[in-house]
Amino acid sequence: MTDAFSAPIPGICRTAKVANVDTAFLFPGQGSQKPGMLHELVDDPAVQQTLDEVSDVLKSDVRLLDSPAALNSTVSVQLALLASGVATARALQRQGAACCAVAGLSVGAFAAAVVAEAITLNDAVILVRSRAEKMEKLYPVGFGLAAIVGLNERQVTAIVDSVHTAANPVFVGNINAPKQIIVAGSIEGMQKVLEQASRRGARKVELLHVSVPSHCSLLSSVADSLRLQLNSMQLKAPKCPYIANVNARALRSAPAIATDLADNIAHGVRWHDATIVAKELGCNLFLEMPPGHTLTELARENVPGVTASVVTTDLFRHVLRLAAV
Repeated sequence: MTDAFSAPIPGICRTAKVANVDTAFLFPGQGSQKPGMLHELVDDPAVQQTLDEVSDVLKSDVRLLDSPAALNSTVSVQLALLASGVATARALQRQGAACCAVAGLSVGAFAAAVVAEAITLNDAVILVRSRAEKMEKLYPVGFGLAAIVGLNERQVTAIVDSVHTAANPVFVGNINAPKQIIVAGSIEGMQKVLEQASRRGARKVELLHVSVPSHCSLLSSVADSLRLQLNSMQLKAPKCPYIANVNARALRSAPAIATDLADNIAHGVRWHDATIVAKELGCNLFLEMPPGHTLTELARENVPGVTASVVTTDLFRHVLRLAAV
């Protein structure tokens, strides 16, 4: 599969304006963050304008949220990811890049909804901050996420069902690929799941650098709170299809997107199915917003017939060169 910044990118035409009618914009979730991420974004006025807009809502400079110390906080991580995703996508759009669909993993769904113009950035910042604060308060220690590679959904579900208890709950979370499954819950419960998965032939098992049990019923109260907040906000029909986390459907109405934004935190994410839907919509180029790279790798390994790439500075310069032709 061709690296998008080392050769012409399919879907980007050599015209005065870039036309990416077959491109999906992908927005990563928590776990992709890294120190300095907001200071390494592409050089474009849209980036600084977006960071300023987020800062105005927060009443503090969002650029301070990417320090190593700040990124120990779920709140800082999720706000930084929202800002990074929206800023980069807007920079691409300013250069003429369009997308035929958007999809975001977990908190990345809020950036996807902003870029599709279903929700304002102002409202997304308010929601993401509230979401992250409530997640952090509910489970400050002892809970999180873990990854299992090499077993399928049925196999992982059987292990989870055999381990889950009220004292040490554990749930199947994200289906990132046919044989890459994320589980959520208590550290003790997940460790038991990982031990059994290893014995049953998993190629890789690991606890992830995420301190909250996202995408399971343990966070139902957060979903309830988000639903109430969304009811008071004015969402619009998206300008392009928004692919849902919970059921992987291409959504085209404001109420459906509001439901997915609220509910995804308390339900598993069917990410692999979402990428298949993006391909079925005609997207043959997947561009992942920084600082992520996992969604690109998943697409390259599991979605045949598409080109996938992270939006790096090199790729963005390539877009600028094509726009100038």
